[in-house]
This record gives sequence, C-alpha cells and structure tokens, in this order.
Amino acid sequence: MRADPQSPGATGTDPALHYLRTFWEAEGGSAPLLDAVSLGGAGELISAFRVTDFATAAVAAAGAAVAELLLAGTGALPAVRVDRRMASLWFGTSLRPQGWTLPPVWDVVAGNYRARDRWIRLHTNAPHHRQAALSVLDCAVDPQAVARAVSRWDAAALEAAVVERGGCAAAMYSQQEWAAHPQGRSVAAEPLLYVHRTGEAAGRAWRPARDRPLRGVRVLDLTRILAGPVATRLLAGLGADVLRIDPHGWEEPGTVPEVVLGKRCARLNLKMRTDLDTLKQLLREADIVVHGYRADALARLGLGAEERRRLNPALIDVSLDAYGWTGEWRYRRGFDSLIQMSAGIADAGMRIAQSDKPVSLPVQAIDHATGYLLATAALRGLTTRLTQGVGTEARASLARTAVVLSLRTEPMSEVVALEPEVPEDRAAQVENTSWGPAVRLYPPLQVEGAPLVWSYPARALGEYEAQWLAQA
Repeated sequence: MRADPQSPGATGTDPALHYLRTFWEAEGGSAPLLDAVSLGGAGELISAFRVTDFATAAVAAAGAAVAELLLAGTGALPAVRVDRRMASLWFGTSLRPQGWTLPPVWDVVAGNYRARDRWIRLHTNAPHHRQAALSVLDCAVDPQAVARAVSRWDAAALEAAVVERGGCAAAMYSQQEWAAHPQGRSVAAEPLLYVHRTGEAAGRAWRPARDRPLRGVRVLDLTRILAGPVATRLLAGLGADVLRIDPHGWEEPGTVPEVVLGKRCARLNLKMRTDLDTLKQLLREADIVVHGYRADALARLGLGAEERRRLNPALIDVSLDAYGWTGEWRYRRGFDSLIQMSAGIADAGMRIAQSDKPVSLPVQAIDHATGYLLATAALRGLTTRLTQGVGTEARASLARTAVVLSLRTEPMSEVVALEPEVPEDRAAQVENTSWGPAVRLYPPLQVEGAPLVWSYPARALGEYEAQWLAQA
C-alpha cells in the first residue's frame, strides 16, 4: 500500500491510507494484499472533512478485494491503482450529458429549515415522502410556506411527527450530541461491517476470468438511492450480470442515469404472487444479492434472511441499512443528507466554515463510500465461497460509515483545490443513454489486466425482463 510521492500527504500518516486500513480491516482482509495498491493523483474536495481521502480509500478497498479474488482464482496478484481526483469526481457524478441536462437532484421542498430550537432537514424526493412532510406541516408545496410552518415546531418533535407519517426528516445535532444520543451510542457500538459465514454450501461452478473478474456472476440488485446502486454499478463494471428490480411507478430521475450503468433494470409488483415467485426464483439462481430496503421489509414479504438462505444456501447476501442495525431507529428510513444532519457532520461543517446555516459535504460521500464497502463485501464473499465453499452474509449502515469519516474533522488549509473540469483524456467514449448522449468519466480504479468495462449504457428503469442472461 503506497501513495504517489507527488500526491498530497504521501507519507505514513496519509489520511487516505488510514481510511484504507480501516475499511480493509473491517472487511477482514489480509494486510499484505494492500501492498498491491497504490494511490495517485492530486486535488481535494474542500470540506471540513477529508472527503477526497475517504473516497480514495473506499475505492481502493474494493480494488484490493478484486486483486484478492484474482489471486485466489488465477494465482496472480494484479497491481491496483486509484486516482484521487477521479475518485472525488465519481463520488459526485461520473456523467457529463451532451446536449441535455440531468433533472434536479432535489425536490423543490427538500432542504434545511430553521425550527424553533435548531435546524432540521426534510428529505422529500419521493412523492410519498413529500406528502408525509406536508401533511404534518399542513402547508402547500412551497419552500417559503414550508419554512414558516417549520419555524413553529421544535425540531425533534417535527422529526418524530414526519417519521411517524412515513416521511424522512432529521434534526441537526452536534457530534457531541449524537455521541450521547441513544441511537448514536447504538451505532458506535456496531462493527463497521458485520460479516457472517453461513456454512458449507456448494454454489455454481465458477472461477474468475483474468480480464473480466466477475464474468458469469449473477447479481440481484434490490437497491435504490444511492449506496446500493453504487455497489452494483462497480460489480457490473467487473463483468457481472446485474439485474435491478424496481416496483412499477418508481422513478429516480436525478440519480438513475448515474447509477444504472452496466445494469439491466426490470420491474416487479411484489404484492402479486406471480411476481413474488419470480423474485424467489431469481434469488435461487443468484450468486449475490444486494438489498437496501429497510431492515424489516424483505421479512414482511416472507423473504427474511433465513428464507433467503433456504432458497439459496450459497448466496452472498449483502445488505444496507440507514441508521444502523440496532437501537430504536434500526427500521427508520434514512439517506446520506439526513445522516449528515443527525451525526453532526453538517453542524461541524457549519462551525468550521463559520456559517449561519448547516454545511453539508461537497458530495454524498457517506452513500458512495458505503457503496464501495458493500461491493468489497460482495467481492470478498466470492473469494470466500471460491476458497472455502461457504456462503456469506454482510451488513453495513450509512450511520456507521459516517462514524469513520467523523473521526477526522480538521480545517482544510493549503490544499490543492479539485479542478471541476476533466481533460479529454480522462473521459471515456460517448455513452448513448436513454436520455441522450453523455460522456462517462474515466474510472478511478485501475486493476492491472482487468479494466472496468460496462456492457450496457445507462438505460431507463423497467426496460428489461426480470430474468437472468443465459450462461455462456
């Protein structure tokens, strides 16, 4: 594990190396494997937190897992290189539309509002989440009307009321307040990644190909915004057949073009017996399932962890939760922007920037980093199944990933600011998406002999059938 001598902080105390060790140790990885990883590039996302180092390390951990899988399957350990600048950009957006524009990332109501006692964030991108918030506030779809209504509430009471209606909100706490909060204490006591080997189980005969490590691997993607889709996008780039399932009517206009690269996306109505049976059959034939539904959602469909294991004993089962797997909030809906408010990140940003409003991270780094953590878990699960013949369960949460980032709060001074524009030689060929042509940036991860290549351009949700590709 080494940093480019020309990159910032290329010493033994480089924060990126610190984060990489933290991620890799959480995965249970062997330390010598990190010797294959090098970090290069320059530029920083300006923040109160080491966001670029965090991003670089998360990508590098996934790269180390690819190298480990190839070593186990082919006997050769490839070199891995991560570009800091490209990692930072991919944590924002990797897509540059040509002649069209992406829809706004945020709903008109979504944002930070000042309550009577402190700030609160409303997350209203999904129509039913917006309706939940507006029904509590009893106001129109208008940010000024929302601001007036919020100002009459205490933040904690409003948060509780919105959550009770099925919406998403988060009062802003300081890092110290979150550390003392019952849910903050629960999250801090959890492992960064929970990994459990599920016993001997013979999966399909499969070995990684040197040039396309995941060729022939089936990944069932039951995830939405944003960490889960980032994980499965990487798996697709390594050659996996990634099949994403969404309900009819669900859309993510601001994020889908970014995260469905390389995937086939289908729709099922899981309230219908026939479609639920289809999902069960897909699970039986999958190698990996990645799901980001709330902790109890699959269980209510009759597809809890034990049933998934019964359907497919060799399954590599990777799951995501927002506010942790223990504590009273373990079933609470949550997103990166809400975690930043709850965990004290927005408050720390506000204080360090000497602002009078919450200051969020420059990108949704918690989502993206957790996505690469999930991808790393999936890759290590394949290695474990290949070498030991056992299935794996792995769990992560946004709130626990945020703890790792929060431990290194420091002013950013004398840094080389990240240039937003990308030279032509760092952009891939034009991609013909469902929305128009776009340039996809050069990937931040380079694995020797196994470049990231996505077989499908970004396509709209529901354009494929819910079935696996025929095995070659």
